[in-house]
Amino acid sequence: MNEALTILRTTLFDLMPILAVIFGFQYLIIRKPVPHLGRNLIGLVLVFLGLALFLFGLETALFPLGAVMAEQLTSSEFLPTLAGEVERHWSHYYWVYLFAFAIGASTTIAEPALIAVSLKAGKVSGGTIDPFVLRVAVAIGMAFGITLGSWRIVTGTPLHYLVIGAYLLVIIQTLRSPKFIIPLAFDSGGVTTSTITVPIITALGLSLAGAIPGRSPVLDGFGMIALACLFPIITVMAYAQIAEWRQRRIRARQESPPVRTGHNRGDKPWNSS
Repeated sequence: MNEALTILRTTLFDLMPILAVIFGFQYLIIRKPVPHLGRNLIGLVLVFLGLALFLFGLETALFPLGAVMAEQLTSSEFLPTLAGEVERHWSHYYWVYLFAFAIGASTTIAEPALIAVSLKAGKVSGGTIDPFVLRVAVAIGMAFGITLGSWRIVTGTPLHYLVIGAYLLVIIQTLRSPKFIIPLAFDSGGVTTSTITVPIITALGLSLAGAIPGRSPVLDGFGMIALACLFPIITVMAYAQIAEWRQRRIRARQESPPVRTGHNRGDKPWNSS
């Protein structure tokens, strides 16, 4: 009960600056009453209760579940048996990578912020961008980023090597991708790390770093969100590049003249004398 009251109080304090800015601009700068004030107040109450319940659910379910899954997948009883004092190879943690990929893809597909952005992108583009395909492209990038982050924790690879390599790839793709997809790709990398995805990624990273021998939750447990933001940018631009390449092939096939085979109607066969 005390925990629930603490979350309610914290949520209210977190919302107060937002409400102060909105109503301050409305009444002091714009100097007009808020349209449909009653409906907006009811919506704000629902937002407050929804956020509080969501945070309470994170504390009681998602964070503990992430910790339990990481502990179970890295326990010596679950991993392959080793002879003597042989150190474990990074490939022994393949179930960790599979779980990271699956949880990254599933949480991204269900991310409300991504759903909203993909629907807006499909509407604004006039159907050029398929909202579901965009969500799948982002989910694949997110899943790969979380899997790579899990591999980094297991192996102890410095984070900056992976971040620098990913940014170089993003720069190269930015120079070669269709112009219309670039802003959307960068926005897609941001909206993926929102209400559902971040808590699960954080719980997985911290728990995994605490379960792997020789890893520090402070030094190794963080950084997974950075990779989770970068790789959706890469996959969305790759999706646009593949789509553009396919359109060029179709256009070239339609514009190319038919090939003479010698057997078309009215043509004389090649082997005729």
